[in-house]
Amino acid sequence: MAVKDYLRQRFLPHIWCAGCGHGIIMGNMIRAIDQLHLKKNEIVVVSGIGCSSRMPGYLDFHTMHTIHGRALAFAMGVKMGRPELNVIVPMGDGDALAIGGNHLIHAARRNVDLTAIIMNNNIYGMTGGQFSPLTPTGKKATTAVYGTDSKPFDAVALAKGAGATFVARTTTYHVKEMVEIIKAAILHKGFSVVEIMSQCPTYYGRKNKMGGAVEIMKTYQENTVKIGSQKAKASPELIQRGIFVQESEPEYVETYQALTVDLQKAAQNQKGILAGEHHG
Repeated sequence: MAVKDYLRQRFLPHIWCAGCGHGIIMGNMIRAIDQLHLKKNEIVVVSGIGCSSRMPGYLDFHTMHTIHGRALAFAMGVKMGRPELNVIVPMGDGDALAIGGNHLIHAARRNVDLTAIIMNNNIYGMTGGQFSPLTPTGKKATTAVYGTDSKPFDAVALAKGAGATFVARTTTYHVKEMVEIIKAAILHKGFSVVEIMSQCPTYYGRKNKMGGAVEIMKTYQENTVKIGSQKAKASPELIQRGIFVQESEPEYVETYQALTVDLQKAAQNQKGILAGEHHG
């Protein structure tokens, strides 16, 4: 499979920093789509603003580069208008859990058939390395020179609590696992959230003296564990990976369409009754 067949090569080279994990995520999202044998015109990729949100510009699908924090709102509009399309929403820390946080929890609550990919690099990269809702406590950023004093969101726990019917986590180190999880998320009928831990050597790694991309990716290998494994049970302090939730529940767009049909029938019946009374 040639990854370049799915790219708008006229927009390359990309703007991501050397060693950034977002290119790994884009490449494996392409592999997942290719393995599912989905056609380009069956897919819409919607983003907001940020490092992660540059992705739609490079992908040769239907794409939308929208405004900060509102990617899921635009994506829901697309899904309501064209429910037959597969809508994928790559987001960073802000689009998913800061300014865009309310859109995430309500898309999850409604169970809209979207695939939300949270590219978690623990920091706001594009705007200069400020700390984000996913920056771990005590870690440094340009706006936290002595370390953050806030507890970060657990994206998986938040998505589960909001009612998402598919919730998963993986990392840029675990590329084969990532492909399988993204495939499962796209196929899932309902709101899917996939958190992918992605290295940012330029800001997060440098500020916290973690080394380059390879060194950060090694931490994903060493500090994460497959959900349900013996190691996970023996070492609860490790970050768990895998599919946490995969449930079948009524999907919002289908429910809404069915309600619309019922209301139209009720209106027609009422119109018929009124017409009969008038002639009578």
